[in-house]
Amino acid sequence: MAENVHFTRIERLLDYIHENIDLPLSVESLAEKSCWSRWQLQRTFLKETNQTVAQYVREIKLSSAAEQLLLSTDRIMDIALNCGFNSEVSFNRAFKQLFKCSPNTYRKRGQSIGLKTPLTSTMSIHQAYEIKKRLLQIRFEHLDSFHLYGVSGEIQGLFSAQPNYNKVIPSIWQQMVKLTGITPPFKEPVMGVIDTRQNDVSLPTPYWAGYKIKEADMAGLPANNLLTVPEQVYAVIPHTGLVAYLDRTIQWFLTSWLPQSHYEASHGFDLEIYQAGFDIHSQDSTMECWIPIKLKK
Repeated sequence: MAENVHFTRIERLLDYIHENIDLPLSVESLAEKSCWSRWQLQRTFLKETNQTVAQYVREIKLSSAAEQLLLSTDRIMDIALNCGFNSEVSFNRAFKQLFKCSPNTYRKRGQSIGLKTPLTSTMSIHQAYEIKKRLLQIRFEHLDSFHLYGVSGEIQGLFSAQPNYNKVIPSIWQQMVKLTGITPPFKEPVMGVIDTRQNDVSLPTPYWAGYKIKEADMAGLPANNLLTVPEQVYAVIPHTGLVAYLDRTIQWFLTSWLPQSHYEASHGFDLEIYQAGFDIHSQDSTMECWIPIKLKK
């Protein structure tokens, strides 16, 4: 019960941060707002979010500024003031530290790379019938074109009239294991790739299971076991828990988070990225879904 109360207090504090992003928001002022001591706030916030209070506030302020750079024609100085910075110089310095470029360069590039969205409360199924709240944060990443070696098949996806992905995808992974000889828990990162370019849920969707391979190592490999994924900008959605419930995380992103955002899905190649050592049977394992996105017109 105490943990639930702490979680709710963190949710309320996050709401306050997001609604007052233009204020200085020092750790001391947030501790007073939360009715915790500074030490209690730091400890509880880190436990629930895996971030320090100061780190989170800084990244959300700068990410908000990055969105404003892309979505408006406001002066950089005005955006800095809107996000709680007292000078353009201090804003430029902090922006460069996080995004590795100046605000002006970021605006000219026109891509939502490196920014993070505010933490959002969502539901997570951890056991057969146990549903818990958790905090989830979307970030945006750019990934260069790469090659995949693996096995493909066709699935009826999440929004098909007769979805069959829960049965077909495991068999594709079994074929990948048979082809490559690598067995779970995998000692290197592996991924699933969903080809969504045809954008018709009534048609079968190609699904690949495999791992990245260097171009120099492709010689002599069968063409039907190779896939080239183009350069894309992605929204990265973390998923913690059994892979069997991954579809709920994806559905939440596509039907709840995305429509309320400034972004829309860009039909291309969705990625399911599993890091080395990922345990498919663990309730605590974390993987990431990478879904191509673009700013709404």
